[in-house]
Amino acid sequence: MQLFDVYPINNITITKAKGSYVWDDQGEQYLDLYGGHAVISIGHTHPHWVKRIEEQLNKIAFYSNSIKIPLQVQLAEKLGKVSGKEDYQLFLCNSGAEANENALKLASFHTGRKKVVAFSKAFHGRTSLAVSVTDNKNYVAPVNETDNVIFLPFNDEKALEACFKKQGDEISSVIIEGIQGVGGINVAEVSFLKKIRSLCDQYGAVYIADSVQCGYGRSGKFFSHDFAGVNADIYSMAKGMGNGFPIGGIIIAPHIKPKHFQLGTTFGGNHLACAAALAVLEVMEEEKLLGNAVMVGKYLREELEKIDEIENVRGRGLMIGFDVPEEIKDLKKNLLINQKIFTGEAKPNVIRLLPSLALKKRDAEHFIEAVKEEIEKMKG
Repeated sequence: MQLFDVYPINNITITKAKGSYVWDDQGEQYLDLYGGHAVISIGHTHPHWVKRIEEQLNKIAFYSNSIKIPLQVQLAEKLGKVSGKEDYQLFLCNSGAEANENALKLASFHTGRKKVVAFSKAFHGRTSLAVSVTDNKNYVAPVNETDNVIFLPFNDEKALEACFKKQGDEISSVIIEGIQGVGGINVAEVSFLKKIRSLCDQYGAVYIADSVQCGYGRSGKFFSHDFAGVNADIYSMAKGMGNGFPIGGIIIAPHIKPKHFQLGTTFGGNHLACAAALAVLEVMEEEKLLGNAVMVGKYLREELEKIDEIENVRGRGLMIGFDVPEEIKDLKKNLLINQKIFTGEAKPNVIRLLPSLALKKRDAEHFIEAVKEEIEKMKG
């Protein structure tokens, strides 16, 4: 049997990882500024994270949600404290797509409505409902196509107002990334998020804050939507939540009431996943990683802005994007091959930086020097 070939992959086999570094099977060291799609939040194989999982593995790894799992309660309490959303409710699942799927479904249950507002360049996952609100035809199969999704321009308040004025009583929810990841690191404007909040209040719709990639401290606030100073009704989470252990979830405002059998999951909230997620929050608090994301992210953006050949540096915290013009279009590839540095990309010409929130300033400095060196080579 062969693997189903859906991923364009680099010819590198990683066998070891620690902090912001990974090593291949030849012993070559790489600086990881991509974190496996923003997944590595506290650093690869953090000792506290490893210990938490090992200790839990020796007790019990899994049982279903038909019994009490105290770790879930502990995780909910810790997440409420660290995120500042202590009056919210937690539903645990396994991935970002599943989190958004449940968020959209719950919003429809709550409102009794079908239509969803999403935005240009949005990415919300690859499962049925999540991919229906994703603005990329390559991901949307015919079976996923639906008239229930309304796509609007990102950050266009007038278009949003006009849509609600015309169809407000049919709109179940608005789903938006605080910073679009796959779409190219596009930051939602504070005024736009406030407008979503006010229109959802006015028309009785649910504001879903997709925080799968831009949440969990990556922006320097726990949720990037928090920069707007308003609360969403549902926040979806995954990626950095488990530092590589699969876990996702949604937190739900208190006015949305649960009913038995509305939502469900086999593996969501299992013992190992909760242990991993608790370890992440404990390390984030102990090592003050949100502050580090602000400091190191600011340094990276300021230094990148000084490089003439790089265009449109943007983002918040350690979620950074910049445009690569044609003359240096091979920068990402050359950084990997020549400098042994992993970065990400968004088509057609964006480099994305999504490192561990524990990234050290000296590693950021090394990256900046490597970028300058590669640009000089390409110009010469």
